[in-house]
Amino acid sequence: MELLRKLFIIGAGGFIGAILRYLISGWVQYRSGSIIFPFGTMAVNLLGCLLIGILTLLVESRSSFSMETRTFLLIGLLGAFTTFSTFGNETLSLIRDERIDLAALNAAVQVFAGVLMVWLGRIIAATLWR
Repeated sequence: MELLRKLFIIGAGGFIGAILRYLISGWVQYRSGSIIFPFGTMAVNLLGCLLIGILTLLVESRSSFSMETRTFLLIGLLGAFTTFSTFGNETLSLIRDERIDLAALNAAVQVFAGVLMVWLGRIIAATLWR
């Protein structure tokens, strides 16, 4: 698949995924009534993980989708909906390959270092824009 076409397919899926993330996350957060706990984000992350699990099994076991459809759904739509689904899928792939060490490293680094990087980014921004 040529690069420009692939980028367009990813962008179209990403457009839809980002809108769905906004709508579903906002709806769940509103329905939860919570102003403290991020139920909306959690719901989108878990839904994205469920969807990528369903779709990747269909791709692996039945070759159900064309390359363009896989690109649209897995990279574009789910990539913009939540990258947490990709994180979950890649971590599960490591577990299935019996690389528990790498799965644990992937999970620990992405969760803990991710939170650390947000904190570091806030410190940098606060220092630069005093």
